[in-house]
Amino acid sequence: MKQLVRMFAVVMIVSLGLMYFISYLNSSAGYSGDNTLTIYNWGDYVDPELLTRFEEETGIKVIYQTFDSNEAMMTKIEQGGTTFDVSIPSEYAISKMKEEDLLIKLDHSKIPNLKNIDPRFMNLSFDPDNAYSIPYFWGTVGIVYNPELVGDLTFASWNELWDQSLRNQILLLDGAREVMGMGLNSLGYSLNDTEEAHLQEAKAKLQLLTPNVKAIVGDEIKLLLANEEAAVGLVWSGDASEIMGENEKLDYVVPEEGSNLWFDNMVIPKTAKNIEGAHQFINFMLDPEVAAQNTEYVGYSSPNQAAMALLPEEISGDERFYPDEELTSRLEVYDNLGKRMLAHYNELFLEFKMHRK
Repeated sequence: MKQLVRMFAVVMIVSLGLMYFISYLNSSAGYSGDNTLTIYNWGDYVDPELLTRFEEETGIKVIYQTFDSNEAMMTKIEQGGTTFDVSIPSEYAISKMKEEDLLIKLDHSKIPNLKNIDPRFMNLSFDPDNAYSIPYFWGTVGIVYNPELVGDLTFASWNELWDQSLRNQILLLDGAREVMGMGLNSLGYSLNDTEEAHLQEAKAKLQLLTPNVKAIVGDEIKLLLANEEAAVGLVWSGDASEIMGENEKLDYVVPEEGSNLWFDNMVIPKTAKNIEGAHQFINFMLDPEVAAQNTEYVGYSSPNQAAMALLPEEISGDERFYPDEELTSRLEVYDNLGKRMLAHYNELFLEFKMHRK
């Protein structure tokens, strides 16, 4: 028994010694307290040169970690084992994170560059008064198509997807909100509609689209469309920009009935230890010059109005990715529909997918 006690004591001493040693090394390297900022973001979603510049200007060392889905990000933050000072979730994730008390309220007095954000993108339903989040990039859901393969179709309306000439020519994102939203919008309904009759009507209409759907796919949709494996695809605008960069024949449009307006946003998670540094970083990213450089690197649409004047005309003047106010007024962010209704959306989408088989 005494041997077990001694062994336990030795293990505890060694463990404490290792913890102290690791803490000492981190401190010696500058990775401690207010001198470190841990950023949790999507992969390749910031210009690395800007992280270096932030370090040089502030003396704060940046640790950059990545996630591949909002769900993975939320789970990691909820577990609380890792310190994250800034994260970049999408709008629907922010609604959930607010409900679960995973975010710190922002101090706008420490973010003077907030004035540079286009008012159209402020005070939206998922975060009134931007109490917890600041827009980082934004975009739409629309249609990528190959004009050489679709005849006279221009997809000014969602309803053109049902044209008989497109048999086996359409790729759809594997997303319930995106596909159900398309069905609802094509009928003139909100993509946040919860009226059962409207949802059933949308599912029935989607089932009529089945002959035209070649596949329902994930991230591989970009490669398939760029390689002209299909004539048409339902995609996010950021992916559309990447696809069109690979194949200049392709075009992108948001149909006139409206669509989804999505946002990725900077927030400070409850795990944050360097709250002051987090505010500094958010304000830094909202600087017009910084935002313009980041936009050119990432390729998504910037919500920074002041940065727009610094961007090349071929970027800022491209109405496919910077639609005018008339169109954006018909776009909607995804509301947090609650677990029960979201499950119902997923159920209807699954029924549509099964109908294809």
